[in-house]
Amino acid sequence: MAVSALDSRIFRNLFGTQEIRTAFTDEAYISRLIEVEAALARAESKVGVISEEAGGIITTSLNGITLDYDLLAAQTDIVGYPVLPLVEQLVKGVPQEMAKYIHWGATTQDIMDTASILQLRSGLNIVKRELENLISTLQSLSTRYRDTPMAGRTHLQHALPVTFGYKCAVYLSSIIRHLERLSEIEKRCLLVQFGGAAGTLASLGSGSDDTGIKVRSALAEELSLRDPPITWHATRDTIAEVLNFLALIGGSLGKMAYDIIVMSSNEFGEVSEPFVPHRGASFTMPQKRNPISSEVVLAASKLLRANASLGLDAMVVDFERASGPWHLEWVAVPEAFVLAVGALHQMNFAMGGLVVNTGAMWDSLCSTRGLIVGEAVMMALAPSLGRQEAHDVIYAACTESIEGKKALLEVLREKPEVTAHLSHERLCALCDPSQYLGASQLMVDGMLQEVARSQLVGRSDGDDRH
Repeated sequence: MAVSALDSRIFRNLFGTQEIRTAFTDEAYISRLIEVEAALARAESKVGVISEEAGGIITTSLNGITLDYDLLAAQTDIVGYPVLPLVEQLVKGVPQEMAKYIHWGATTQDIMDTASILQLRSGLNIVKRELENLISTLQSLSTRYRDTPMAGRTHLQHALPVTFGYKCAVYLSSIIRHLERLSEIEKRCLLVQFGGAAGTLASLGSGSDDTGIKVRSALAEELSLRDPPITWHATRDTIAEVLNFLALIGGSLGKMAYDIIVMSSNEFGEVSEPFVPHRGASFTMPQKRNPISSEVVLAASKLLRANASLGLDAMVVDFERASGPWHLEWVAVPEAFVLAVGALHQMNFAMGGLVVNTGAMWDSLCSTRGLIVGEAVMMALAPSLGRQEAHDVIYAACTESIEGKKALLEVLREKPEVTAHLSHERLCALCDPSQYLGASQLMVDGMLQEVARSQLVGRSDGDDRH
């Protein structure tokens, strides 16, 4: 029975995708636990802790094992963790002389943490693909609308002209940084966990005996994870980093969604989400086309921040194994991945088919009768009058324009202190918002070049890994 919007038959596809939900199902998690147990047996065979053939026999046996999930659930409710009841079922499917080696030298948290890391890796691969899709879309929008002027707004009011391509390139810059962060996380956070009861691997040797260290290294190699120099049972910064990374993605997507929501309002009408019959429809107001994807993304961004906070709470643990905070991760990690991938999927849909109304952008840009380029005129006057006096003159002109509902150019032409220094032609040019775009277009070009460079580096790194 679904009790959350994330797994609800009604709402789940708004907040996530089937692909990411499948990566975090019970079956997927148990499969990862079994994968770790099998890999541990192979690693210990390789190091010589158990018989040479045990690892292979155990792996083969576990590959075809059938589990009683009802029994596993009932026993997990009693034990508090799924590993012990799982191992009890696993040993029944392995030849008796080899079954005794399952879970050798490990503790429950070793298996659970490593299985979670395998799930994290799978989830991050999906996140990476969605980020790359969004980068491609934002590249196209930045290029197409590089020179399309629109009102830049601060505090929800006209500030200075920008281009829509510039706005998209700003979005793009944050998504590129997220892809860079993901690459760093893959190197820093995907750690194997193997420390035994209290993290010291004492059951596999003490003092100068490095058998346990060798097994940990072999286990990391079997699972293609990083081998850390020390156990991380009680240091949860890596998990918290992943959760906060997903929240950062949510923040960037939430900003984009917020912009789309406001820009798609009737008063602006500058953009709208792709039209699909009945999407965003109202039961009582047939004219409505609500920005549904952006609304869902905005909600997801807030939920992701809440899960990031849980990850930070889970870092504060007692001694060598947490007496409760660890459990927070069991809730936060799957939810965060579903929400992040769901938000990326929704934003890819919204931006991939975004309807851009360049006419409305121009109309809005001109709606304040030239006030948006007040700075341009002030800076042109400043060399003659000084910056402060130029500011005061243009401030007074803007006030007159607002109160008299007159174009700024019309007001300026009537001011001798302005016309004494600026010709009519010069004033007309200064009051044309399309001529005061600053370095918007150059910044778009720079951002696109940065993306191209990062993609080349990414391909090179990929070639190196192969």
